[in-house]
Amino acid sequence: MANKFAGFFNDIKLEMVKVAWPTRDELIGSTIIVMVSLILLSAFIGVCDIVLSKLVNIIMSRL
Repeated sequence: MANKFAGFFNDIKLEMVKVAWPTRDELIGSTIIVMVSLILLSAFIGVCDIVLSKLVNIIMSRL
């Protein structure tokens, strides 16, 4: 049982060496892209929510 755990952790160590880790600049660039995308998507959803709620209010007030 202990041999299986040791083998498992050795396999993890071997796989971690194969990982292509991003550089600091790549990581910062990707983070900025994600944050800007998140802000734009949040703004779009917020505008859609406001427009649709106003539309529903207009429809409901006419009934």
